[in-house]
Formats: sequence, C-alpha cells, structure tokens
Amino acid sequence: MLRGDTRQNDREQHDAAPRWRAGEAALPVTFAGTVGLYTPAAASATPSDIAVLFLSPWGFEEMCTRKLWRLIAERVAVHGVASLRFDYPGTGDALDAPEEQCLETWSQAILEAGRTLRRLSGAARLVLVGHGLGATLAARLGNALDSEAAVLMAPVVSGRFYLRELSAWSKMVDEGLGLRSEQRIAGRVAVAGLVMPEKVAEAVKGLAIDRLEVLPFAKALVVERPGREKDAALAAHLSSLGADIARMDYAGYDDLVSNPTLAHQPQAVIDGVVHWLAGLTKAGGRARAAAEPTGPAPLTGDGFVEEPLRFGENNRLFGTLCGPQGQRHGATVLLLGTAYDRQAGWARGTTETARYLAQHGIVSLRFDAANVADSPPAPDAPEQVQYSETQLADVRAAMDFLVSRNLAPILLSGRCSGAYLAFRAAVTDERTAGVVSVNPFTFRWDPDMSVDEALRANPRSLDDYRQRAFDPATFRRLLAGEIDLRRAAGNVGVQIARRLAVIAPRTLGRFSRFGRLRGDTQADFRLLAKRGVPVLLVYSEGDVGLERLKLDFGRSGLDSYHNVEVEMIPDADHNLSPPHAQAAYRALLLKAALKLA
Repeated sequence: MLRGDTRQNDREQHDAAPRWRAGEAALPVTFAGTVGLYTPAAASATPSDIAVLFLSPWGFEEMCTRKLWRLIAERVAVHGVASLRFDYPGTGDALDAPEEQCLETWSQAILEAGRTLRRLSGAARLVLVGHGLGATLAARLGNALDSEAAVLMAPVVSGRFYLRELSAWSKMVDEGLGLRSEQRIAGRVAVAGLVMPEKVAEAVKGLAIDRLEVLPFAKALVVERPGREKDAALAAHLSSLGADIARMDYAGYDDLVSNPTLAHQPQAVIDGVVHWLAGLTKAGGRARAAAEPTGPAPLTGDGFVEEPLRFGENNRLFGTLCGPQGQRHGATVLLLGTAYDRQAGWARGTTETARYLAQHGIVSLRFDAANVADSPPAPDAPEQVQYSETQLADVRAAMDFLVSRNLAPILLSGRCSGAYLAFRAAVTDERTAGVVSVNPFTFRWDPDMSVDEALRANPRSLDDYRQRAFDPATFRRLLAGEIDLRRAAGNVGVQIARRLAVIAPRTLGRFSRFGRLRGDTQADFRLLAKRGVPVLLVYSEGDVGLERLKLDFGRSGLDSYHNVEVEMIPDADHNLSPPHAQAAYRALLLKAALKLA
C-alpha cells in the first residue's frame, strides 16, 4: 500500500472512532477487574499523539477530586488529547480485590490502564496526571509505563509522613461527623469510613520518592501545596536527575479536599494544568489509528454482575446497573446519590449496597447526577444542583432507562439530599412504586434558604447538642478552641425557632414561612397516600432530620398516613458510618424491595 493510502486509511479510522462532545459523559470501559472512563479527543479537534492517564489519590481525597479529573479530561479533549481515569482494585466501582492485595495489585492495574489507553487512543506518548498518592505512583511507575511526562499534584513525597497526616485527617472527619470514639475505626489506616488494606499501608509507609535514583519521565509539572517544603524539594530532586521541571502553586487545595459537599474546583490550577498539557501537543504529531471501543464487558463478582453505562439525552449521565447472577426478585432499586459524592457513595457504601441487593436477587441502578463527579452539567442548570428541581430530570432519565430495560417496578432510595430527591421524584413521577428515604433533612426546600449557607452550617438536632453538652470531650475541645461557639449557638437558635413554629397558633403558622412549608409537605404526603405509594422513613437516632419531621407532623401526625413507616437506627451518625448502621439500612431496603414484587 502506498504511503499516501496509509494516511488516508488512518484518517478514515479516526473519523469512525468515537469523539467526545460537550455535555456527553465519558465512555465506560472495563479491564483488570475495574471500571475506567475514556474520554476521546473532541469532535472538533485533531487527535493528538499524546494521551493522559489519570492516577487518583486514595480515600477521602479521591472523593473530593473525582470531579476535578472530569473537568481536566474534558478540557484537554478540546486540544485533541484522549484520556482515561479509573478505580484501583477494591475501590470505587472496581471489583473487590483479594484480601492479601498489596500495592503491587494497584500497580498492575495501572500498567494495564496504560496499555488500554494506548490501544483506545492510538497515542504514542503517554502523560501521567497524578494527585496525592496517585502522583507518587506516577513517579514510581513512570519508566514501566514508558511515560514521557507527568503532572504531580500535591504529591505524597514521604509515605510515613502521609500516614501520619491521614491519621489526623481521619480524626477531623470523624469529629465533623459527630462520631464517638467507640464508633471510629481503630488500629487501621482509615479515613471517612474507608480502610486502606494493611499490605498497601505497609508499602505506602516505605515510599520516599524524593530518593528516586532513576529519572521516571523527561518532563514534569509539580503543583505544590502552599507551605509544603517537601513538594518543592521533590521538584528540585527531579530537576537534579535531569528532568525539565515546571512548578505551579496549588491555589485552592484546602478548599478542594476539605469536604466533597463543599469542594470548590481550583479553576486557576485547572487552567494551568490544561495549558501545560496542551503545550506538549505542539511538539507532537497525530495519533495512530485508534481502536474502536466496544461496549464494556460486564464485571462479575460474588453473586452480582455489573454493567457500567451511559444514559439520558446525549448520553449525559454515567451509571452502573447491578443485578444478580441468578433469578431476579422484587422491585428495581434506584439509588440516588448524596450531595456531590460519586456514585460509589460515602465510604463506598452505595457500591456495597448495590452488590448486597444483587446477592439477594434485586437489580439496582446507581448513577452520578448532572454536574456530580463523572456526569457533566445539564444545559442551563444552576452550578449548585443540590436541592434543585433540575435534578428531577436526572431521576426521570434514570427511570426512563429502567423502563426501557423492562425493570419496573421501581423503588427510589437515597440519604440526606438523595433522600429529599427520592421523595420529590416520587411526588412528581407516578412510575414510583415506593420510597426509602434515609435521614432526609427536609421534604420541601425553603426557597429563601441558601443551600451553600445551610451546608456550611451543618446543623445538629437539639437532642444531639444536649448530649454533647454533658460530654467531657466537648469541654476539652472547647478549651482547645476547636468549637465554633457562634456557629453552634446559631444552629441551636434555628432549631428552637422551628420548634416554636410547631407550637405556634394554627392561624399564625399558616402565614409563617415554616407553616407554608409544613402545609406543602403534608399535601405531598397526602398525595402519595392517595396513590398508595409506600414510604419508609429511616433515621439515625438523634438525626437533625427528626427536627424537621416534628415540625411538619408533630409527634403523632404521621399516624393517619397508613402508607408511611418510620424506622430508627440506633448508635449511628447521619452518614450511617458504623458497619451495623449500614447493615440495618440494607436489610430495610431489601425488605422494601421484596414487598413490591
């Protein structure tokens, strides 16, 4: 074949290969027992001969940076750069890894991810983008991956120091959740309910990439956290090995990793990283003919089969359909996410719930709503999507998909903001067969209340404040200056005001803000009762949502709703962090799904 004919053939294959379009979720792929998301070059761009492999941090940090990966992937796609992001074995939506898994298990998955990306993209040059522990793995595996360059964001330079940081981080997260000492995970490396495998922790403890003796890649951009001398020292060490080093301040790092619900994306850093990556394409050429991705092979585990997929208009939503290996029973459960947590859920709880249900014959769908984690924002939707009516369109799209697969009846379930969304969707969509709402903060959002301010306040119930007032640990934290008295007093004031609204005269109540919301909520419950939709309200004992329930119905107002049941989970926090709380919720959810057979 003539040389000119070969180029023409390559162009034809590139034209046939999938391209990314704005508003479209990435293409799911499976390999090595895990799930990846492949973003091809944009339809408007010439495919570059470089491709980006994202290497995630671990644990709480991974939850906070999940959306960051999508934003960078979409931006570099416009420059013709394909990319792949994925879950390490035993994390996120990947299959559970063997109990004896070690860091080598993750390393092998990374190497397979590199091969997969090269095959899908046709790119000759591989660039690694790592965050936290992922940046460290990039430095360790740069040569094995034959990578040309890397972006190292907030790298873990010393594994020993990192584990000490994790311990302090874990304590702060647990205190923020209100967990007592006996409810916390002890004796293991853990944060936000996620436990690092022991052999992985042992290997991480020995990591020290500032002692690398062999250059892992020719070029690197080090994104350095403010005041972290080790980040700067790593940049200097790589430079001494002969690397072409660029450096950037990680402005907004603390805001990003403090809480996935409140995380603000570091736009200046995203711009800088994308600009640096785009600069690498200028010296490169066009990618070779790329492989055409086929539908991802299902992931098969202990009693379950999972299908990662896209659905909705323009394939805008990413989700996972999980079903039993054997016969199907009961209703299909649509698992709605909380806040900005990725579909795997807090402490991976949603993934584990889906697989538990499948082992008992129940099909489920979990997914990222628009502008959450791996699903891009919906057109004309607000940036803050929590408690927004726009999320109802995402639920309708999910229900449309399930109906198209003949998977009705459908039971909706979620926690906190997901519980609110499940209830609102049940009211507005008559296809809903049942609702399991866990720790709902409210059933009607007050339009005069700022979602951002409400989330920052993080209110607790009056009963919870009363218990803490007599806890010796509270006095120790007070003396140490760890308690924001002004915010706590404000939260108590809000709860007292709501209780006063409950006991106010009926006429006054109707004209008050709380009274109007209460009336609207009661009308919603009457509607579901008329339709015969079973509603199960599940609360952790002392949860702040119980204050709202009392505001809306008093102590016995739900007795007249024969379709409504209330269950309490003792000794649990709002997130159902303790294992017994998760087990109790799953048992209740399974029972509700089987009833709808």
